[in-house]
Parts: sequence; structure tokens; C-alpha cells
Amino acid sequence: MTFFAKRIGVGLALATTLAAGTGWAAGLSPTSNGAILQEDIQWSSFPAFPKRARLSVLVGDPSAAGPYVVRVNVPAGVKLMPHVHREDRVYTVISGVFYIGIGEEFEPQKLVAYPPGSVIVLPGGTPHFHWARSGDYVTQVSGNGPLGIDYVNVEDDPRQKAHIH
Repeated sequence: MTFFAKRIGVGLALATTLAAGTGWAAGLSPTSNGAILQEDIQWSSFPAFPKRARLSVLVGDPSAAGPYVVRVNVPAGVKLMPHVHREDRVYTVISGVFYIGIGEEFEPQKLVAYPPGSVIVLPGGTPHFHWARSGDYVTQVSGNGPLGIDYVNVEDDPRQKAHIH
């Protein structure tokens, strides 16, 4: 199966998962005034992430067209293997050090460390990988949905591993 065919199949699985419901708390409407306090953020598992990583929807509906803002909480040692997102994304490092590398293979020497307050722009279709190398990190991700994540190698996709066991 080609990389493109793998990406389409996994992307459709993600859209189906998001549409079926995730147990996420609803995000704020991007067209109304609102606020979420840090202590009120609700974290949920996300099928496309390793089991210990968590996601919180802050604004919008990532499964639908339109703007969204999510936070991603990744515990120390967890790796997200090479993957792409269809949508352009802007990452802001909230806490910890965010290690991200560009490429279709996980190569630790390509990781760049971004401390809290850093902003990273990642155009859609850019293969990349993450590692919570020096401890937990939290990033805030802004984009225009639907949110998509397609692993370069299907066997690295946690959604595939869930079906095997």
C-alpha cells in the first residue's frame, strides 16, 4: 500500500472516530465570548495518541470544518512516531520542553527543543515526530478542522494496535 493510500485510510478512520464521539468536553464556540480557566481544563484520551497522552478541546469542534484549539499533554518518555496532519497548525508550548523533528523517520538527532512560550508553525502535510524527552510537556495547537493525524507507518498508529489486541 502506498504512503498516500495509507494516509487516506487512516484519515478516514480518524474522521469516523471523531464523528462517533470521544467523550471530550465541548469546546468553547469560536463565535461567542467565553473563557476556560486552567483548573477547569478536562483531559481525555485520544485514540490516535499513545495511551498515556491526553487531549483537551478548548475551542471549536476538531471533527468539523472550522477553527479549533486543543491542548495536548504528553508524559515523560512518550514518543509520537512520524505522522502528518492535513491542516496547517500553530503550536504554542505551554509547559515543559517540546521536542519535535521533521521527517518520515524517527531520528533523535533531528529533534529541536522548544521551551515554554515558543511558537511553532507546521504546514499541513509536513511529516514530523515528537518525544517527551526531558519530561512532560503541554502544547496548545490551533488549526482549522477537521483535525487529522495520519502516521507515516500504519503499524505506528495506536488505533491499529488497539484493533490487534
